[in-house]
Parts: sequence; structure tokens; C-alpha cells
Amino acid sequence: MNYKIVRLNTRIKSSKTSSVLIIYTGGTLGMAYDESGSLVPFNFGQILEKIPILSNMDIAITVISFPEPIDSSNVSMHHWKDMAYIITENYDSYDGFVVLHGTDTMAYSASMLSYMLHGLNKPVIFTGAQLPISAMRSDARENLMTSLEIATAQIDDYPIVPEVCIFFNHMLLRGNRAKKVQSVHFDAFESENYPNLAESGIVIDYNTAAIRPYESHRKLVNLNDLDNRVMVLKLFPGITEKVMDACFAIEGLKGVVLETYGSGNSPSEAWFMKSLERAIKKGLIILNVSQCNGGRVIQGRYETSKELLAVGVVSGADMTTEAAVTKLMFLLGQEKDTEEIRRKLTIPIAGEMTT
Repeated sequence: MNYKIVRLNTRIKSSKTSSVLIIYTGGTLGMAYDESGSLVPFNFGQILEKIPILSNMDIAITVISFPEPIDSSNVSMHHWKDMAYIITENYDSYDGFVVLHGTDTMAYSASMLSYMLHGLNKPVIFTGAQLPISAMRSDARENLMTSLEIATAQIDDYPIVPEVCIFFNHMLLRGNRAKKVQSVHFDAFESENYPNLAESGIVIDYNTAAIRPYESHRKLVNLNDLDNRVMVLKLFPGITEKVMDACFAIEGLKGVVLETYGSGNSPSEAWFMKSLERAIKKGLIILNVSQCNGGRVIQGRYETSKELLAVGVVSGADMTTEAAVTKLMFLLGQEKDTEEIRRKLTIPIAGEMTT
């Protein structure tokens, strides 16, 4: 892929200058209005004109842009592989990484990269904006500036946040715990089941107890074998046996994220349980997550969820749907043994769940 590379001419002031690689994939943050009033991709070679204060930061900044910026609604597996490849290939050359990404699927991408970048020991901060960088009231400037600061923040020469995160509207969230919850407000993301990693105000207040600690022995490995033969099935009152069986009969399907009610509950009718049981017996992996933003699946708490446990549905505990579907895709690509996949779905591999 022919990436576009721009090195920004910031006023580097010391020999200990930090370095950040910005990866621009697309999204609102990198858009600007043209003469006709239409939104078009922004030329990052001119970003210092839009955000002059960047020139005064003691950070060496390089921007790598996808050849064609993508709407995040079009993000797919090969884009995740591209992001992970860029980070892996440039890992030793930069102190941290900022990924500019559309908000609609940012939580999916952040979740997937948290699994793919095994052994990550540097900050990878996803951010974006609700308004384009050229808009008067844009949130792009604050989100980008603070993400750069977090990506280079260190204590005793070690990064403060050595994991994949999302920074948005003053909040730093673990990437695989975040969820987009707003389309018209600046506070677009939340993390109901895990504490915020930091909050930016006059200073950035880090919640160090919630951040994965730096481990000097960790070595980065790009695990990029993925399998997208999965689906999400959301339960609703009135769902029928024909719908269930038709979903489970999709050719080549390997895994299903089943969005259940409350703490993991589902209909208790015999046909429903038999449909699940047939699917599992033929090798399908079914992972149970809650439709609620907060809380967790506790299979066996109520009578209906006891039956899910009995037929072999795997509990997703407190994972978000975004973290669950990407974890399923990741493990299906990494493992061949169904029982091993089922086992790893129940344990955290990148801080995505609480056991």
C-alpha cells in the first residue's frame, strides 16, 4: 500500500524530544470544507496552519495517511491489518502512536488492535472528532492535542499508558472497554464496565490503578490471522425459530455473539434452547453478552440463563459487543481447536473483561 508520509516541522527544543507517529485512516477529524462547502479529506501537510500550537510542542510528529481515507463505516479486516502493520513496522522509532479514526467503528478497531498487538508496551491512542477540524467549534483540536500529550507521557522514562486506548472529550478509556453512545454530542464514548484511565482538565489526571502497567520484558508481536465468519444476533421479544435456525445455518459461519437481555437472560421456550443446542453440536461457538451498556452476563443467576449454560453457550461476562465480536474473530483466526477458543473467550487476553 502506498502510504502518504508527512513529517511536521515542529520547533524541537531538546535532545529528549518525544516522537509520535500519527496514523490517519479517515474520519471527521481529518476533513475540511472546500470552496463549495463540501467536506473533503484534509491535507495533513497543512495541519500546522489549522493548529498552529502544534509547532510549539516538543514532539517530533510524523503522519502516515491511508492512500484513500475511509469512512469508518467501511472499516474491515484488511484495514485492521494495515493499522497493526504500520505500528509494528515503526514500533522502535516512536514513543507513541495516535490513530485518527472515524467514530462509528472506533471501538471495534481499538478492541481488535488490543488483541492483535500482543506484547504492546507503548501508547496507541485512538481519537477522532464529531466536527471537522476546520469547523469553528470543532472538538478535533482538543482531542488531537491531548492524544499527542498522552502518547508521549512518561514517568521515569516509561510510558504512563502502554496500551490501546480511546481519547475523546476529556476522557481516556481502555479501547476494548469503550462504546460509542452519542452521535450528536461531544461525549460520544463511555466505558460503563471499567474505570476511565484518565481525565484531562487543567492537567491530565491519570488513574494509574486502572492502567495496565509497563512491563520491560514484553515484546511486540503482530498477530494478524483473523476470521470474520461471525455474526451478531440480538434477541427481541417475538423472535422466531425460523429466524434463529436461518442465522445458524449460514454457510461457513463459525461464531455468533448472542446479545441477550439483562444479566444474560433469554426466552425459555423449548424450541429456543433446542435451536441453540443444535447449532452448538454442529460446532458453532455462541458467545453470550448483554444488550445493556453496563452490567455483566451471569449465566445461571436466573432459570433461563441456567439453560444457556447447560446447552453450551459461552458467557461473555462484562464484555462489550464490540470487544466480543472482535475477540471472536481474533481467536477464530489464531486457534483451530474449538474448545481452546471457548476457553480463551472466558478469560481476559487484553483487559477486555473482568472475571
